[in-house]
This record gives sequence, C-alpha cells and structure tokens, in this order.
Amino acid sequence: MSLPDTATDIATAVRSQSVSAVSVVEDCLDRISNLNETLNCFTRRLDELALAQAKQLDAQIARGEPVGPLAGVPLGVKDLFDVAGLTTTAGSTIFQDRPAAQTAPAVQQLQDAGAILVGTLNMDEFAYGFSTENSHFGTTRNPQDTERLAGGSSGGSAAAVAAGLVPLSLGSDTNGSIRVPASLTGLFGLRPTHDGLPMEGVFPFVDRLDTIGPFTRTLADLRVAYDAMHGPVAAPDRGSAPRVGLLGGWFAKGGSQDAINAARHIFDALGGNEQVDLELAELGRSAAFLITAYEGGHLHLDNLRSRPMEFDPATRDRLIAGAMLPEAVMADAERGFALAAEEIHDTLARVDVLIAPATPSTAPKISEGLIAIDGKMVSARANLGLYTQPVSIAGVPILTVPLKRPGQLPLGVQLIAGRGREALLFDLAERLVADGVIGFVPPPNYAGAL
Repeated sequence: MSLPDTATDIATAVRSQSVSAVSVVEDCLDRISNLNETLNCFTRRLDELALAQAKQLDAQIARGEPVGPLAGVPLGVKDLFDVAGLTTTAGSTIFQDRPAAQTAPAVQQLQDAGAILVGTLNMDEFAYGFSTENSHFGTTRNPQDTERLAGGSSGGSAAAVAAGLVPLSLGSDTNGSIRVPASLTGLFGLRPTHDGLPMEGVFPFVDRLDTIGPFTRTLADLRVAYDAMHGPVAAPDRGSAPRVGLLGGWFAKGGSQDAINAARHIFDALGGNEQVDLELAELGRSAAFLITAYEGGHLHLDNLRSRPMEFDPATRDRLIAGAMLPEAVMADAERGFALAAEEIHDTLARVDVLIAPATPSTAPKISEGLIAIDGKMVSARANLGLYTQPVSIAGVPILTVPLKRPGQLPLGVQLIAGRGREALLFDLAERLVADGVIGFVPPPNYAGAL
C-alpha cells in the first residue's frame, strides 16, 4: 500500500489510524536514504528523535487524545533554526560545539501541530547566496535536473520537498532565499509579512529583511503550515474583485523571455487590470545589496578577523567587502532603501496585488554557475535574486507559485500584497490552482506517490 503524500493527507490518515506515524516516518527515512546522496539536501538526519516522536504520537491517538493538523507529517528545517541539543551550523563549520538550549519557536509550533522533525537542511553559508553551493557541506542538486542548481540560500529545504523526501520544510528569506529555490524547483513558497512569524532561535543575517516561511508541493499544505505558525488568518473581503497589477520596467527586462511571460500568464489568468512600474526598483535592489553586505560583514566581523580561513571563500570575500563599505556609501544606501520601500507601499495602497517573475531564468547548470542578464553571463549565486531583492525591502508578504509547465524546467511567479494580507494571496492562488494554471509537476526521480 502506498502511503499518502501531501501533508494534509498524511495528517488525515494518521489521525484516523489508517496509517501509523511510525510507518510514515520510516517511509520518509527510506526515501532520504535512497536519494539524499545524489541531491545533498540534508546536513543532519534525526532518525532516533523522529521515530520516538512518531511512536509518542501514535500512542496519543490510540488513547483518544486530540492531535494537531500536521499529525505525523515529516518536517525538515534549514540548518539555521535552533533545535534543542543540536549545534545550529548556519551552513558553516565555525560553530562546532554550541548546542542550542531550546528549539526555535517556529519549529516548535509545527511540532506542537504534530509535525515530526526528521533532519536539518543544506544552505549557503550564513544564508549569503542564491545557489546553495557550500564549500563545507557541498552543493544541493535540483531534483528536476540534478545537473542544475536548486537555488538558495534555502536550497536544501526546497530540494527535499521537490524530491518527495518530505512534504514540508522551513526556510528563510532575506533577499529571496525562499522565493528563488521555490521557483527553480517548482514549489509553493511563502515569504510572510516581516515579523509576522517568530524569529527567535533563527540565525540572523539582516534583521530588517530576515523572514522565515514554508515550502510545500501543494497550496493547501502551505496554508496549514502557515496557520500552525501564525494562527488562522481572516478570509479576504470578496465584495469586489482585487486590483491586480503587472510589474513592468525592471521586472520586464534583464531575464529570459520565458520568465517574463510566466508573470504575464499569471496576470492574465487573474484578470489583471494594469501594468505598474516601480521606478525605484533598481535603486532598491542596489540599496538592499549594500545593506546586506554591510550588516552581514559587521555581524561576522570578529570571526572574519580571527578565523578567516574557516569561512566558505565565496562568503568570506563578500562579507569582508561589505564590512569595508564607507559610511558615506551606506548613508546613500539607507536613503535609497527608504525611498524604494515607500514607493512599494504607496503602490500597494492603490493596487491590491502585484505580479512579477520570481527568477530571471530556469535553474542554471551547476558546472556553469552563470545566468544571462541583459545578454551578459553573470554569477548565478549573486544574481538569481534580480526580481526578488527589490521587493524584499518593503517587508510585505510574497507568495511564489509554480506555473504549470509539464516537460519543462520550473518557473515561479511572485504574488505580492500589502502587509498582513497573506489571506488575499492564498485566495488568489486558490483560484489559479482551481483553474489548472499553477501546481507542482513532479521531477523524473520523484520519491513520492503523486
């Protein structure tokens, strides 16, 4: 008998005792054993802990005790979330012997809802990159084509879900680290309103930009996971059709025509109203780039001075450059950041949802590490966030959805709304799912049952 595959189906089956949580976890661990050597998603497996939690959950159900909406759902978390008793690596080997005193609240909330933590997941060192190429833990491969990047910095979190190893994972997003890998692997990924989910126990990068959020293969699973961490959100007002704008200008150039067309397709499917230009998008991206480098560099300055050779070289060099940025340059960056963020907020005061590509291209090949921007080949690690970084600065919720492209590499599209309007994004995405416009397409080596 094949086991259920989605988080909602697993939880329903476990609660009804159609399957046991132990059997679900054992099947999950078998999948990881079969595919992780190829994909390199997991940095640490937690077999004993997961099986113990599963046995405890089955015993609760047998006693007739209530269990949560994620009962028995295997969960993986990016290796920058604290897990009690384990060292949080943040993709580095610098922190060898610093076990966390307690589990990050966001992870605990999912566990309280019944999810079972099976392991921690690979990432760019200190979340600084869009590719999940890590000199310490290796490169995570894209399940859709294992010769290609999974994106980053939450690449392990995305690849584990896209491969069918787990139905749910947690990642973080500073400048696009959920949205980029969601796009490249064909998943649903949510960057919630800034400070909308608990950030305690999450290794920091840039506080004013850092967010956390889930990856799933279905929209229903994403909603359940978000509600478990945030609490249910009120349904949007359906009295009038939302105003939908397509971002042009910066978001309609630079990348591939496929990526630009993907955004247009979603816009048309939602009955979009107008094209919108963010005139300060390039300024906003530049400001975010500088602030990220500067604050990241100063966050790690002591270790950069005392232990430079222990860093991933690509991370170290950019952090050092950021720490050396002059104060006058940073003053200009701060002004640009504020102006560009204000423009986004003003735009979202008159347009309910903005549509934009999530990545400038499909996943690039690992051996090349380059993407084409305006006809020039540039670093994928630094530039896959071409369309995510300019809108990160506003702290608004952004849902990446996978355009249905059977037989082609995935491409995602960003749905962007005003602060606290996650429910509207879910509502619009549900329409697109119902119309068959978006949805996960399993990769050739998919380990699940879809």
